[in-house]
Amino acid sequence: MANLKEIRIRITSVNSTMQITSAMKMVSAAKLKRAQDAITRMRPYAEKMKGILSNLSASLDSSEMVYARQRDVKNVLVVAITSNRGLCGGFNNNVIKEIRNQMRGELQGKSVKILSLGKKAFDLYKKTSNHTTEGFSETPYTVFDKLNFENASVIADGIMKQFASGKYDQVLLVYNKFKNAASQVIISEQFLPVVPTVSEGKSSNVDYIYEPEKEKILEVLIPQTLKAQLFKALLDSNASEHGARMTAMHKATDNAGELVKELKLNYNKARQAAITGEILEIVAGAEALKG
Repeated sequence: MANLKEIRIRITSVNSTMQITSAMKMVSAAKLKRAQDAITRMRPYAEKMKGILSNLSASLDSSEMVYARQRDVKNVLVVAITSNRGLCGGFNNNVIKEIRNQMRGELQGKSVKILSLGKKAFDLYKKTSNHTTEGFSETPYTVFDKLNFENASVIADGIMKQFASGKYDQVLLVYNKFKNAASQVIISEQFLPVVPTVSEGKSSNVDYIYEPEKEKILEVLIPQTLKAQLFKALLDSNASEHGARMTAMHKATDNAGELVKELKLNYNKARQAAITGEILEIVAGAEALKG
């Protein structure tokens, strides 16, 4: 059994750790509220825009909309959306694991490049042959340093230009979708080309009346919708990160509390044993004097 001094040092250390994890939990809870409000407001708009775009693409020839052009998939860009910091459980590992599984599965044999949005993915992939930042004037992995629609639009523009030029035949987004504070769902969705909606043999679910001309509407609508899709994925990931970190820090605080209880019990046992030993020594000394 460890001596009393060692146990006291461990108790102090664990108490300090528990204070840190408790503070991080409260900070994440405050950030989660803002992030949750942001994705809650953005999601209906982005999903409605995506639905409209899918319906429109079903009624168009590929020559009319370059972002819906289907090609033989040989070159794939995977956008890995992670966090800038750790201490959030399996949040980042789930994204990395999903990408690894896809590269061993449906993407096997294809030329795959990975665009990192978030420093954790960048730190992992920057030394690999799969990593790319080509086509972006600034470092896209720092997008979470200042998350807003303008910065997301710049990244979306870069991705769309490379797809339109034929450099990539498919673009996938891999990220954590926010479900609630304790639950996130890993998502792998196709960003480009736009997937048309097919329903009961019809080319489109809805017939639209265009004003002004269809071409002018699509010229604005398509890029704006794709930018909204990317921004929604970033907001989803941001809210999921704070939820995952809050849950992880809550569990860490509880585990630290249990460890402190165990250490205090061991401390009391060791102290009791030391007191008993001293009493026995005193009694033995007294008996020796009598003899």
